Amino acid sequence: MHNIKDANRIVIKVGTSTLTHLTGRLNIRTVEKFVKVLADLKNMGKEIIIVTSGAVGVGMSKAGFDKKPDEITKKQALAAIGQCELMNYYGRLFEDYHHTVAQILLTKDVIEDEKRYKNAKTTFETLLNLSVIPVVNENDVISTEQLEFGDNDTLSAYVSVLTNADLLIILSDIDGLYDKDPKNNPDAKIIDVVDEITDEIKKGAGSEGSNRGTGGMITKLTAAQIATEKGIDMIIANGKDPMILYDIFDGKKTGTLFLGRGDK
Repeated sequence: MHNIKDANRIVIKVGTSTLTHLTGRLNIRTVEKFVKVLADLKNMGKEIIIVTSGAVGVGMSKAGFDKKPDEITKKQALAAIGQCELMNYYGRLFEDYHHTVAQILLTKDVIEDEKRYKNAKTTFETLLNLSVIPVVNENDVISTEQLEFGDNDTLSAYVSVLTNADLLIILSDIDGLYDKDPKNNPDAKIIDVVDEITDEIKKGAGSEGSNRGTGGMITKLTAAQIATEKGIDMIIANGKDPMILYDIFDGKKTGTLFLGRGDK
């Protein structure tokens, strides 16, 4: 698409580090601003799909965990606890702006099984036609190694393809893609536009995610490959201030834009 202003169907992925404080508890001010901006974009006529992280992080805080446990059963229990609180917040906050949300929890077999894929696609289309905002997360409670996406960056890319979105925006705690790892190179510069993900770009990306989340820059590049190969543009931007979404749709230079290359 490339003309970001004209993007109508938008998938917006928001990461754990954006949604929560270091304590793991929800950053209420950020979440409220995020919802307010999305509600306004919806009022402009945009179709909004949210891919949200944060369930395990919020669950950790609620259950008194200082760090993410290694045991899968504990992670799944924390996801169940945190997902309830996340959806409660989204539902109440969007209701203030007269918008309705719907929870969609996915596992990887939805992408791999043709019948499930079609069913999921139909559900998304029905919700969007009803002017509902789908709120998507991985179904961590039942996911196994064979069924999990592994991170919500990848999940958001598959959701973009599934819904034939015009644009995928990944909001994280980084300003964009750098020409080299900024943790080790203070002179690193943001790359404004990427039309091809080369080995050199992957090499400079680094790999670590945050303690509260699962994704690093490598997972975002994977997401970019999935989306752009299907002709979907993708932006990585810093979600610390959700008002940045206005900058994106005002055409201001924001974060890193990955240009869709394939046919939608």
